[in-house]
Amino acid sequence: MTGLSGSGKSTIANELARELLNTSRLAYILDADNVRLGLNSDLGYSDEDRTENIRRIAEVACLFADSGTVAIVPIISPFIASREHARKIHTDRQLRFIEVHVATPLDECERRDTKGLYAKVRNGQMTGLSGVDSPYEAPQRPDVIVGQSNESLQESVAIILAKLLVKAGS
Repeated sequence: MTGLSGSGKSTIANELARELLNTSRLAYILDADNVRLGLNSDLGYSDEDRTENIRRIAEVACLFADSGTVAIVPIISPFIASREHARKIHTDRQLRFIEVHVATPLDECERRDTKGLYAKVRNGQMTGLSGVDSPYEAPQRPDVIVGQSNESLQESVAIILAKLLVKAGS
């Protein structure tokens, strides 16, 4: 899942994982904040480090997918090239990959400001927030788009789940 900070990626990921578990499918959320505490604690927020962050997470997601577990990855992932590389890592191993764009508009993400990041950027307390003072390249051809309208959390999850199940042949 790609989208701006505050777009709802983690909220949707948590509900999607619950729905998958309710249908007896294994799921694991690879949340960027948690991954950066351990596996990627040596990485900063330069473009190069963001690219490496995505590559490492994609490799871990492949391990989960190879075991039959749906890896749900709610991360900003600001660069198209990084997301395409993540897709290639999966498809080269004949593993499924679904790119979900949580396309919540910037003004709504900023209104939510769940982590206080937009306020910090606007007040000059930090820099490097994707979509504000650092690039965010929206997907050109995502498999699924949610968050553009007033759809509910359950509707967003149902849209993703339908695509996931179609790709799985279920």
